[in-house]
Amino acid sequence: MMPLYVEPNADILMHTVANWMVDIIAEKLKQQDRFTIALSGGNTPKSLYLLLASNAYRHKIDWAKLHFFFGDERFVPFDDERNNAKMAFDTLLNDVPVRPEQIHIMQTEHITPEASATAYEKILHQYFNGQPFSFDLVLLGMGDDGHTLSLFPGTAVIDETKKWATYLWLEAQQMYRVTLTAPIVNQSAQVAFITTGANKASALKQVLEGPVNVHQYPSQIIQPKGSLHWFTDEAAAALLSYK
Repeated sequence: MMPLYVEPNADILMHTVANWMVDIIAEKLKQQDRFTIALSGGNTPKSLYLLLASNAYRHKIDWAKLHFFFGDERFVPFDDERNNAKMAFDTLLNDVPVRPEQIHIMQTEHITPEASATAYEKILHQYFNGQPFSFDLVLLGMGDDGHTLSLFPGTAVIDETKKWATYLWLEAQQMYRVTLTAPIVNQSAQVAFITTGANKASALKQVLEGPVNVHQYPSQIIQPKGSLHWFTDEAAAALLSYK
């Protein structure tokens, strides 16, 4: 059965995730000389990133061997507060000893969304072509509509089978977004969803226990070659039949 971790509240949950990450990173680095991780955007991971950058965790990870990627990006300038990479730098990457050349952001300035996705896909192929897995770890969130990455209900990117990165216009937000796709994420060694809050309970129930309908609940399409883990607080897990 897929691992499901349920903690009383979001604060305890983030410590659980952080401890789990410390362990899997250390174990993987015994076998190889680098660890590739795709970061999630949105509000949920902010407290996790702050925790990882804190004195309690910063010295438990060999940051020099980590290579950072991003799951998706809002097509706004880097200094825009909505930019996922900016959030990751502000909460984590500016405060840990990782080399700049090992951080791969999705370009959103002086480039078109299509060219940004193409450039990012090129980077991914340079890292992962011929490898048994793609990322060592992908961190994902889930929206209260069941979306993950920029795979929103009813969007064509859900059906992408070849491209590893693509772009879309999201009418509801009046903006372009660049995103990893299911084919590359599903080649990962580990995928971890982090979901908190009562507003996620209905979608989480459908994603984990409802019939498969990836166009309505796109998070269901994430079924990695490696291991899938769900980390949730009790509020988000309130409607699940198994906990």
